[in-house]
Amino acid sequence: MVVKVLVVDDSGFFRRRVSEILSADPSIQVVGTATNGREAIDQALALKPDVITMDYEMPMMDGITAVRNIMQRCPTPVLMFSSLTHEGARVTLDALDAGAVDFLPKNFEDISRNPEKVKQMLCEKVHSIARSNRRFSAAAVAPAPTAASPSAAPTSRPAVSTRPAAPAPAVPARPTAAAGGAAPTSSAPKRKAYKLVAIGTSTGGPVALQRVLTQLPANFPAPLVLIQHMPAAFTKAFAERLDKLCRIQVKEAEDGDILRPGLALLAPGGKQMMVDARGAIKILPGDERLNYKPCVDITFGSAAKSYGDKVLAVVLTGMGADGREGARLLKQGGSQVWAQDEASCVIYGMPMAVVKANLADAVYGLDDIGRHLTEACQ
Repeated sequence: MVVKVLVVDDSGFFRRRVSEILSADPSIQVVGTATNGREAIDQALALKPDVITMDYEMPMMDGITAVRNIMQRCPTPVLMFSSLTHEGARVTLDALDAGAVDFLPKNFEDISRNPEKVKQMLCEKVHSIARSNRRFSAAAVAPAPTAASPSAAPTSRPAVSTRPAAPAPAVPARPTAAAGGAAPTSSAPKRKAYKLVAIGTSTGGPVALQRVLTQLPANFPAPLVLIQHMPAAFTKAFAERLDKLCRIQVKEAEDGDILRPGLALLAPGGKQMMVDARGAIKILPGDERLNYKPCVDITFGSAAKSYGDKVLAVVLTGMGADGREGARLLKQGGSQVWAQDEASCVIYGMPMAVVKANLADAVYGLDDIGRHLTEACQ
């Protein structure tokens, strides 16, 4: 099946290069281009592409506004291009809130110097989101509040927060049962005094993590570690965003940080995060031999070694199988492993790998995971 793509960017050079890269793949067809957000909406309505690549900074209408309009009028998977800066990270996270599925760094030097690598990465992303489990419904997609909003959160957090969790981003409606015979949703979890909750995710993870963590109370009794596949320039901005939206505290992990209840530590992009038996965080350089930096398997594996049967691990939406081998080590030590169900995943890859390996103790829909975490960790 040929994937039809609409390329949106105000740079003529970038539109041409992206179009050339995609057109070189026989299973991808560039059906049109647009130079600003308004043209993007018109072209999306007229051409009905399978995937849209979208720049952010454009004249007449920016990319985030265009994404929101497209999600309301003709919901279509969007791949955002972003700069590797703190501001680029904030904008990209806003785009994901608005309904974009995934993102790629926009780096002109990489396009010039590493055309084959860029081609492989771009085409893989397009194919993956074209096959994604998103079932778009215009009636179900609505603009979501962002952390940039002045009313998103107070400037300080009291010892026991009384603020409500911010509304999580809206996502397309999904069927109650996933196609292909996915594992059934599990019953309520058993309670246990867990010493650590570890959550791993990739594509679709920023929105998924926001939906899970905003459900947790300020007095959540267990420490958390979060592993999200994300560039180094993005994780600090993402942690800051989550901290503003959640009752619990969230920060980008640093070497020497100590685990404590109600604190979620996000693995820094480009590096690896491990935990030891004393509750201390170790941040290590990203190993070039590993595909993922940070890697869910590495953090899960260190948690299994340090905490035995006192870990509750959750594998959320994402491509590939990162987390499966770490989950295996956790299970061998007697810990619990949950997986997000197929119907609520953007990409049912990482959770599927856990489920197919018979490592999942429970399978839950995204909107149930936060509530079940609170029930389980009493």
